[in-house]
Amino acid sequence: MKLKVTAVDEQLRVTYEENVHFDTDLPEFRTQGGVYVHSDRLTVTSPVLMWVKALDVILEKMKSSGFNFAQVKALSGAGQQHGSVYWKEGAHHILKNLSPDLPLHQSLKACFSVSDSPIWMDSSTASQCFSLEKTVGGAQQLANITGSRAYERFTGNQIAKIYSQNPEVYIQTERITLVSSFAASLFLGDYAPIDYSDGSGMNLLQICDKRWSMTCLNACAPGLEEKLGHTVPSSSVLGSIAPYYIQRYGFSPDCKVVAFTGDNPASLAGMRLEEGDIAISLGTSDTLFLWIQEPMPATEGHILCNPVDSRAYMALLCFKNGSLMRERIRDDCASGSWDEFSKALTSTVTGNNGNLGFYFDVMEITPEAVGIHRFNKDNKKVPDFPKEVEIRALIEGQFMAKRIHAEKLGYKIMPKTRILATGGASHNKEILQVLADVFNTPVYTIDTANSACLGCAYRAIHGLVAETSVSLADVVKLAPAPRLVVTPAAEADETSL
Repeated sequence: MKLKVTAVDEQLRVTYEENVHFDTDLPEFRTQGGVYVHSDRLTVTSPVLMWVKALDVILEKMKSSGFNFAQVKALSGAGQQHGSVYWKEGAHHILKNLSPDLPLHQSLKACFSVSDSPIWMDSSTASQCFSLEKTVGGAQQLANITGSRAYERFTGNQIAKIYSQNPEVYIQTERITLVSSFAASLFLGDYAPIDYSDGSGMNLLQICDKRWSMTCLNACAPGLEEKLGHTVPSSSVLGSIAPYYIQRYGFSPDCKVVAFTGDNPASLAGMRLEEGDIAISLGTSDTLFLWIQEPMPATEGHILCNPVDSRAYMALLCFKNGSLMRERIRDDCASGSWDEFSKALTSTVTGNNGNLGFYFDVMEITPEAVGIHRFNKDNKKVPDFPKEVEIRALIEGQFMAKRIHAEKLGYKIMPKTRILATGGASHNKEILQVLADVFNTPVYTIDTANSACLGCAYRAIHGLVAETSVSLADVVKLAPAPRLVVTPAAEADETSL
C-alpha cells in the first residue's frame, strides 16, 4: 500500500507523480502491506500515525524535487473506503494551530483515541452486523436505507465494535472521520466533513436524502451524529488550505481544498464515467462500477452516492472468481496458452449453442455460491463440456452474471452506453468481444494505472466550478479519450444470449 500524489495542469496533462510506500519508506511501523493482521486473523488495522508521517514524507519529497506548491489552485484526495480515524478530545485545537516548524506527525502524535485504525480488510464485526440488520428489519431493509446490507468492514459496524469493547475510548473521541475526510482535515487544519459518496459506504447514511439514519446511528453507538458531523456533496469546496502549508511549503493562500472521497468513487471520476456507462476491471477479482439514475438496492452489491453528480448514484459489484478462474480454465483447456484460449473463443458461436456454465473455485460474493455448474441447451446439468465449449461457457457465464446483477441494482443499457474495460484481461480482444456481445454494447479500454489519484485531480478542478452546474465531463473533455476496441457482433442481439 502507498500514498500517491498526482498533479495535472490546465490541459489535464500529468506534470508530477510521487509515492511513499508504507512498508519500505516507513519501516518503523513494521506493517506488511501497510497493515497489521491481528492474531485472530479477522481484525486488520493500520497505524494512523503512519498515514500522517507518509504525508510528511511525500511533501518533503516534493519540496526537495523543486515542486512549485504556489501554482496549486485546488487539491482533493481519496482514501481507502470504510476505514475510520478517531480524534481524541482536544485534538481539534491542535489541528487548528499546527506549528510550521514541526512535521505533522510530531504535532498530532497524541491526537488519536484509537492508534490503529480499522480498515476495509477487517472482518471482525459479524455480531455488530447481525445486530444492525435486526434493528432495522433485515438485510434488505438496511440496503434500502443505506445502499448495502451490513458488511463487516463498513464503518458503522466498526464504530459499534469499538463502543461495545472500549466505551471509555469512544467517550474520549470528539470526532470520527473516514480515511478520506481525515486526510482532508490534515490539509484544511480543521475537521473536514464526510462527503456523500464515501459516506454511503458506512451503513449509516440514507442514500436517498443524504442524511444520517438516526435508527442506524443509535443501533451503533450513542451520540454518534455529533461525533460524525454533517455530510456534504462530493464536489464541495471545504475552504482554503491551512496556514501550516502556506508557511512550511509555499502553497498559495488561495489554494482550495475540495472534499475528499473514497478510492472507488475517485476511480469512477478518474475513468470519466458518464450516465449509462459501465467500467469493468478484469483482475484477480472482477469489479464493476456503474453509473445509475434510479437505484434498486439489493442484498448483493453496493449502491453509493455518485461522486461527480449528487443527483445520481454509482453501483459497485465485486466478483472474487475473476482472472484466477480464467487462468485455471486456460491451463486445463488451452495448454496454458492465451493464444489457444482466444482461438477456442473464436471457433465457437455466440450463445455457445445454449451451453452455459458458472465457475466458482472459491466462494463467490455475487452470488454466494461455490463449485462448477454446467448446463446444456435443455437446461439440464452436465458433468463436462468439450474444451472449446468450456472456454466460451466460462467467459459468457462470467459476463452474463455481471449483466444480470447490474440490472438487479437498477442499471439500464442506453443508446450511448459504453463499457470501459481495464485490468489484465482487457488486453485480450477475444474476451472483450464476448463482453461486447453479452452487453450488446461497444467496449473501450482506458489506461487506469492511477485512476483514483487522477480522479482526485479531476475532482479538484471540477470543485472550483461545480457550483455553476458545470459537469465533470465538461471539465475533463481535454483528457485522452478511451480507445474503442470491439463492437457487438451482428448476431449478438438480445435473443442470442
